[in-house]
Amino acid sequence: MTTALITGSTAGIGAAFARRLAADGHNLVLVARDTKRLQEQATELHDRHGIEAEVLTADLATDDGITAVEQRLSDPRAAVDLLVNNAGFGNKGRFLDVPMADELTMLKVHCEAVLRLTSAATGAMRERGRGGVINVASVAAFVPRGTYGASKAWVVQFTQGVAKDLAGTGVRLMALCPGFVRTEFHQRAGMGTDNIPNWMWLDADKLVAAALSDLARNKSLSIPDPRYKALMGLVKVTPRGLLGGVTSRTGRKYGPQ
Repeated sequence: MTTALITGSTAGIGAAFARRLAADGHNLVLVARDTKRLQEQATELHDRHGIEAEVLTADLATDDGITAVEQRLSDPRAAVDLLVNNAGFGNKGRFLDVPMADELTMLKVHCEAVLRLTSAATGAMRERGRGGVINVASVAAFVPRGTYGASKAWVVQFTQGVAKDLAGTGVRLMALCPGFVRTEFHQRAGMGTDNIPNWMWLDADKLVAAALSDLARNKSLSIPDPRYKALMGLVKVTPRGLLGGVTSRTGRKYGPQ
């Protein structure tokens, strides 16, 4: 049996990864900030699927939290075969409306944690000649839309660059770029969602199934839905100046309220 470590495992996309990987027979290392929720999740997945589910409480907005997960990923006695860097959040408000401390915390979680955990995981994986990393980004990575989109653009570029560097080692890396998914993400950020059209919402379980299929096909980028693939195709051919105006207006219409 292989082992997968999932950050931000107790809700949303992370929880969907945990459900799917447990159902497929993978042991899990579940990482989040809330110990009680982690323990409840671990017990449920163990009882339902008969897998081993380890709990690791860690806040990836802190050096201690990142270090704790790095150490678990580097432990030669308990190899991790798949890392899912899923932890993340959004800040409500436009640039300059959001406190600088909150912006820096976002970069800590979305960029520094992803960098350090990917490094810890792939170092051990390269030595074994196998393994995989899924870094959860967003379709916001492809449009000029504030700090959140910029941090996710970094995740995409970083992941695809490392995937090329490690080609031929048996280690696969993929950036996962979903659109709107019904999770706790918007609620935690205090963002309204009533103005988002139904067609833009994705199902977390279907998203995870598509992502794992793309990883198995050695893709370095996954946009796991035809609707968003079409939208991102339009983004590629839209002039950057025009795109900035469109995304600004769209952000005010469909973004944080």
